Amino acid sequence: MIQRATYPRIRKLRLVWYTSAMQRLLASRNHRSRIAKSRRSCSVLRAVILGAVTLGPSLGVAQNTAVPPAPKTTDQTFKNISVLKGIPADQLIPSMQFISASIGVECSYCHVEGSFDKDDKKPKETARKMMEMMFAINKERFEGHREVTCYSCHRGSPHPVSIPVISADVTTAPHSDSVKVSIATNSEIQVDKSDAKTADSDAAAPAILNKWVAALGGATAIQKVTSRIEKGSVDLGGRQMPIDIYAQAPDKRLSAMHLPNGDSITAYNGTAGWLTVPGRPTQWMSPAETDVSRLDAELYLPLRINEIFSEFRVLPTEIIDGHEVSVVQGLRAGKPPVNFYFERQSGLLVRLVRYVDTPLGLNPTQIDYADYRDENSVKIPYRWTIARPSGRFTIQIERVQQNVAIPPDKFTQPAP
Repeated sequence: MIQRATYPRIRKLRLVWYTSAMQRLLASRNHRSRIAKSRRSCSVLRAVILGAVTLGPSLGVAQNTAVPPAPKTTDQTFKNISVLKGIPADQLIPSMQFISASIGVECSYCHVEGSFDKDDKKPKETARKMMEMMFAINKERFEGHREVTCYSCHRGSPHPVSIPVISADVTTAPHSDSVKVSIATNSEIQVDKSDAKTADSDAAAPAILNKWVAALGGATAIQKVTSRIEKGSVDLGGRQMPIDIYAQAPDKRLSAMHLPNGDSITAYNGTAGWLTVPGRPTQWMSPAETDVSRLDAELYLPLRINEIFSEFRVLPTEIIDGHEVSVVQGLRAGKPPVNFYFERQSGLLVRLVRYVDTPLGLNPTQIDYADYRDENSVKIPYRWTIARPSGRFTIQIERVQQNVAIPPDKFTQPAP
């Protein structure tokens, strides 16, 4: 936890830094309009690259498939890496996504399009200095724990606000501060339970999870489903794109979104995860991204949730769309928590919030489930909305087939 005595020191550091570096960050007042235009033009591609196919609840055991090439570091893979040296190369893109979400800009704000290694833009050098500042503050003031991130000051804007804002309405609650990641090891996850104010006893978690299984149709009915093919559409900012989703027990999932210039694929085959976008090389998921993809791919998640998480906490009751929901937080050693939101009356899962850990901070994803329908005595959501700091999109399923054969090569990973 941040001690009160440290806040004046942080404020002083921020003032010193931003009176010098941040004044050089922007060249004109027209910056915001250019950012908005860039966001609109990149919204569809961003939704694809960030995983428009991160989908509904489903779980399992890893299969013996080929493993992608041994990971390289950022400085071995990319040119002109200055600050984020030595980290796995597959963590660079998630780190850039975290920066983008934290300061509300697109890649072209710091980088030269098509020549990302160039240093032609001053914001790129400023960003490097700010990362060094952030690492130094955490190391020197917080014993290496990641208390301060890009978002701590920027709050989704390239201009850190120096004057307190009078807010007319607060519609969203901040993410819990109970998750702290140590930058010293880049893997240590600490869950602080000291400020937990639970509406229900943690002992109530098994009852909530058992009610979920019963609401879906019961364990026997769930276990009878060995495969599922779903066909529908994705709403990307008003544009409808066809999508096919293939799920194979215990933990394989592939989603194919049909774009005008080819298919965008997001897949997890029990061992490895990858994304392909037309005209771009295959993007292999980082270990943190693979972990959440494994969770998404679990076909028997309701039955195996106790095997996946070592501990559960019951958080205060919340209201979603006018309905009371019970919130159960799943904990795993060395990994960020996952929050499950169950409608109290029906027992069904209506929301899931999870995080991808990056060297700079946690990237959150919220998935809302709705339009539950009965398929062979098992209730499944026909609509889910995936929201990230960069935007949101909705998938609407139109047709479902269960226990049908899926060709094994559907989950074969592409060549390196």
